Amino acid sequence: MPAATGPDATTSTDGPALTTDGVWRTLARQPFMVIGMVNGRGEGRSAGVSLAVHDDALWTSSDAGAWKTRHLRHQPEVSVTVPVRRGGVLALVAPIPPAVVTCNATAHVLPAAAAPGPVRRRLLRGLKLTEEVLADVVAIRLVPHGDFVTYGLGVSLLGMLDTERARGRVPVARA
Repeated sequence: MPAATGPDATTSTDGPALTTDGVWRTLARQPFMVIGMVNGRGEGRSAGVSLAVHDDALWTSSDAGAWKTRHLRHQPEVSVTVPVRRGGVLALVAPIPPAVVTCNATAHVLPAAAAPGPVRRRLLRGLKLTEEVLADVVAIRLVPHGDFVTYGLGVSLLGMLDTERARGRVPVARA
């Protein structure tokens, strides 16, 4: 399916009516993402991490010496998948699959102090960290590029059964 253009662009009439702004709003409400990366030996790895969205970037934090931080410094091109919980109360009694948003991104490993205040507050959850501990924490800014590819976003639960209707694609960049 070809990508639409502009922040108000929508997918084809066969897919869900998605907009770039709408996908960014959905991402901002999610607490979790999975980063897919390649380590120094060329092996695929993934890490589930907390998510904060700020200024059209996805943010997370980590220990400066953690394996994922080392891998991201070695190879900053990653894939990101964000599960989007669905089903409301029904999800408590029935197995409702999440919708997903996925994209490619470039990772930038920064000192934690370089992250915007709202990002630090969301990721560190109000923890009172000493300067010594904070010195070992890094902020990871993921800058998405290309398109957001979605599944199940903007369609009913039954609509997720129809793969053509459930798939969507919009550009990452806002106009």
